[in-house]
Amino acid sequence: MAIPPGSKASLPSAIKKIAPQVLAVQEVDHFLPRSNSVNQIQEIAKAMKAVDWAFAPAIIGTPGEKWRALKDSDESIITAASKAPTKTEIAKGKVNGGYGIAFASTIPVTAYERIKLGRSLIGMPLLVPGGEDGRGKPKFIYVQDEPRVALVAHLENGWSIISTHLSFVPGLNVAQLKKLKRWAEKSAAQTGNKVAIMGDLNLPKSLPVLGSKWNSLATQNTYPSWGAKIQFDYLLVPEVPAGGFQGLPISTTGISDHLPISVLLT
Repeated sequence: MAIPPGSKASLPSAIKKIAPQVLAVQEVDHFLPRSNSVNQIQEIAKAMKAVDWAFAPAIIGTPGEKWRALKDSDESIITAASKAPTKTEIAKGKVNGGYGIAFASTIPVTAYERIKLGRSLIGMPLLVPGGEDGRGKPKFIYVQDEPRVALVAHLENGWSIISTHLSFVPGLNVAQLKKLKRWAEKSAAQTGNKVAIMGDLNLPKSLPVLGSKWNSLATQNTYPSWGAKIQFDYLLVPEVPAGGFQGLPISTTGISDHLPISVLLT
């Protein structure tokens, strides 16, 4: 959810434009200086009038700059019930800001879980948009992978939603997705809940459903947001809902280099 430099869009305006009941987001900052030291998922939750929100840090610090893996003493899932830092602590830089994935919902959440997915010890060159606004000539840069996690929200309505951001390293992202599918199927058998995997899977079209019975309820190109040519973002389910579903039109939010995907379950 990296906000393009110079963007005049705001989190609240973007969220109101999407108007979700349930929202899974990736590349979320939590009290990092580069995003004005705010709790982004809390701001999102306020805008959508969510009753529950949670943040699962993948790392402590800023990706691409200075960061470290989580320690046992770090909070692995931060929710509205967690102790919030004071304004003085934030101003003095005494908060261990993080980066990761998050979830917000207007439907009550009965429990959260965190799944560790590991990381690649070897990075790789990635083709990224150039220029300050992200619309310049693409260029290759070497990027180190960071730890990957999934955040599970068990909803009061009988759904369990898994929000994740998989590795960009080929092969590893497929293994991570298979692990999540196995976990989801086991969880569904134990709880009786319907399950869905939502997020940036870093896999192009069809790969997330090949070799499995899972279905993608969204099939639109999502990256880059200013001229989407490839799909990296999905909403996967093991079975198409009996009541059917409707894919909603995609709209540019101005706050991300990915387009949001929206699905209405009928």
